[in-house]
Amino acid sequence: MRHRQPLSPYITLILLSFFLFMSLPIPATGALTQPAQIHSIEGITEYELDNGLRVLLAPDQSKPTTTVNMTYLVGSRHEQYGRTGMAHLLEHLMFRGTPNTPNALAEFSKRGLQANGSTSADRTNYYASFASDPETLQWYLTWQADAMRNASIQEEDLNAERSIVLNELERGENNPFRTLTEKMRSTAYQWHNYRNSTIGARSDLDAMQASELRDFYDRYYQPDNAVLVVAGKFEPAQTLNLINELFSTIPRPERSLTEAPTVEPQQDGERQVILERSGGMPFIAATYHIPAASSEQYILLDIAAGILADSPSGPLYKELVENNLATGVFGFAMAHHHPGLIFFGAQLNDTMDTAKAQQTLHEVLEQSAKHPITQEQLDRAKNNWLTQWDELFASTEQMGIGLSEAIASGDWRLFFLERDRVKNITLQDVQQAVQTYLLASNRTSGLYKPTNNPQRAPFETIPDIVQLLKDYKGDPSFTQTDAFDSSPENIDKLTRLEVIQLPNGTISTAMLVKPTRGNRVQADYKIQFANAQAMENMASLSAAAASLLDNGTATMSRQEIQDRIDALQGSIHYGISGNRLIVSLSTHKKHFPELLQFSLELIQQANYPQKEVDEYKERVITSVRNAMTEPGALANNTLSRHSNVWPKGDIRYVPTYEELIKNIQAINPKALREFQNNFFGAGDIDVAIVGDFDPQQIRSILEDSLKSWKQAPGYDRIDMPYHAVKAASFTIETPDKSNAVYMARLPIKLQNDHPDYPALFMANYLLGATETSRLWTRIRTQEGLSYSIRSSLNVSSFEPSGTWSLQAIYSPTEKERIKSLIDETIQTTLKEGFTEQELSDGIRSVLNLRSLARSQDSVLSSTWLKYLALDRSFEWNKKFEEAIQNLTTAEVHQVMKTYLKPENMSEAFAGDFVGKTNKATQQEEP
Repeated sequence: MRHRQPLSPYITLILLSFFLFMSLPIPATGALTQPAQIHSIEGITEYELDNGLRVLLAPDQSKPTTTVNMTYLVGSRHEQYGRTGMAHLLEHLMFRGTPNTPNALAEFSKRGLQANGSTSADRTNYYASFASDPETLQWYLTWQADAMRNASIQEEDLNAERSIVLNELERGENNPFRTLTEKMRSTAYQWHNYRNSTIGARSDLDAMQASELRDFYDRYYQPDNAVLVVAGKFEPAQTLNLINELFSTIPRPERSLTEAPTVEPQQDGERQVILERSGGMPFIAATYHIPAASSEQYILLDIAAGILADSPSGPLYKELVENNLATGVFGFAMAHHHPGLIFFGAQLNDTMDTAKAQQTLHEVLEQSAKHPITQEQLDRAKNNWLTQWDELFASTEQMGIGLSEAIASGDWRLFFLERDRVKNITLQDVQQAVQTYLLASNRTSGLYKPTNNPQRAPFETIPDIVQLLKDYKGDPSFTQTDAFDSSPENIDKLTRLEVIQLPNGTISTAMLVKPTRGNRVQADYKIQFANAQAMENMASLSAAAASLLDNGTATMSRQEIQDRIDALQGSIHYGISGNRLIVSLSTHKKHFPELLQFSLELIQQANYPQKEVDEYKERVITSVRNAMTEPGALANNTLSRHSNVWPKGDIRYVPTYEELIKNIQAINPKALREFQNNFFGAGDIDVAIVGDFDPQQIRSILEDSLKSWKQAPGYDRIDMPYHAVKAASFTIETPDKSNAVYMARLPIKLQNDHPDYPALFMANYLLGATETSRLWTRIRTQEGLSYSIRSSLNVSSFEPSGTWSLQAIYSPTEKERIKSLIDETIQTTLKEGFTEQELSDGIRSVLNLRSLARSQDSVLSSTWLKYLALDRSFEWNKKFEEAIQNLTTAEVHQVMKTYLKPENMSEAFAGDFVGKTNKATQQEEP
């Protein structure tokens, strides 16, 4: 018993062969339905029984031997997760026999049969060759019929064979070449079961149960999933009648077999495997994805493998062996039912340069212009291939067994077609195949490094969780947090609002003392400065000035600053929004005063070290360059620039990505320090704090820290007034991106204190803001076209200006369909409005979500920070929710029709529309 493995690097793969004969007259016997004749080619005739069993008869009276081969179309690719090695282990158990034949191997031996079985990724076969004898033929066919449905598969037999298979596994692990190629295959395939070794994982074999093998056997060892071959000297008509009598009693199973849907995606970059073990000599290899064995391209690559790795005329031999970089080379293509692999490699000795050898291997394979295949090499390879085919064709024993490979590849006739293809191969065909598939991006390279005393991480097992937690009690000091009423009224009642007057400005504060889980404190504050004119040409500089505040001072490095924050069990985040520095921090109550003071010190003491500035610039520029190929980023930038009305240099201007990179490149420590000195000062500061803290202590820290600050230029909010935007549609090509993005935007003239806002808020919520919205239900749930589709409404609190936006991701091939369905859904909603049930469910959902948000300290803190600038409290929040609760469908429908004008939307489609269209067209071609 054996499982199929790559052959020795110095041995060519055994070629497949077929032998066909003309149809035979079949006499009627009893009430049995006679097998139907299906195909007859070159001496092999195919029949099919009523139960689906296919039979190939290949008589050859020239040799006194007979070969019988049963192929089941099940291999390691049909196994499930956690059950690897099942097909091969079942092959072993089949020889343990049936109730009628308890020890099949012993019976084979008694009768002088050369019998065995093998398992590959695509099939399992059982075969025997013997001196031609009708009685022996009848006995072996009887065993095959018995074994098809009556295998014993007992637990004690499994335990015995398990040990044998594990020994086989260990023997393979001792072979560096075999181990390396298996690991390379596992790396080359990410999803397809071809990535798994046929012999299986040790843990799966250890855990295998006889009942599981029985289920696997019952599913696949059935007549409709098998092909029986009889080749050599025998009487065809009598043999077919015998097969019909023996196998027709097995009913066609009621279950249906379907092909696993997993398709291995195109490889999109080089992968590498390095194996380190004791013993042996260095070994290098490279494998590439190739088409299935039934493809016309497969045989071109099979021939190419023979040419490239030929010894002594092939380019690999000449470049590696003759230049003393390797002691031998090999190459072969793996024939699989699904797309397979082509392997190349070289054996080295311990004095040779593995890096140079591997580089040379890749260059020879991937730079065909430097190492072109010649007509002489092609003719030699074709002659060699056809000679081996003829030898196989001439041996009915080998041919009868070899048919399994063609059957597993899709059909027994493929071998003859493959022979014909070889005869017609041209030099241009082979060269084109090499250039198409032997690419660096399609390569998985391998290296075996013999290593004395290799280092291994410990082998880990899952701890005994029950024993681990048996006496665990947790922290005895833990106490439950008191309940907190998160109603707007209670929040306003408990929040202390105060304005602190300093000589250099004011500090507006909102301090809400409340119990928190873990005694955490959340704080947000903003330092406001200058105006739009003062911020001209400073958008990128201001963002860097904020982001780098915690990257170094005159006395502390970036790492030391981070260590200090970590020691205080906290976090600090600095960001910029126009002419406002926004700071967010969180920590345990015992560390909060110190962390707050430290966050203020960093604003004044940051000195922007050159090293940190350079790293920041490189990091941001890399991010921008990545965005330049991303559909979502490109669509967003395109629409933002389309609606831009501000001149270049204005803080509100939307730059191109190229302009943005140029602006970032111009940043330097001196400019950052000047910006910090000019703008990060006292004057107009808002602070919001929520959690368990001492307000008086925090007030003292704020006063003491800020009173000595330089006063910042007077703050004037940068407005973003409404501007009408002419509707436009953009299509942006993003080559080699699997997903496309659709974005649409509509300017809206509305402020969030307007009476229409609650209804428009609800209209957007019901249209596209949730997983039950109109757009989501139609596009995702019903049509399955988008993983995510959303609409959003962003309306200013300061001025009548806002934007309604829509975004969806989808396959580029569905561009027109998704646009049509979005338009249809919006138009239907505008025409019909929402139902009472939709509105009722939506109101309940919105109120619940807002109540949930008020229970989050970070939301309370950030909301108070916004309200301080608007002179609002949570009373505004309460009134908004009351307006939501009192909405009618008529109000929502009318407001939606008033503001949502699809004809005024600008939209962008970003994706690989050309590439995906071409690929779809290619897939449709026969």
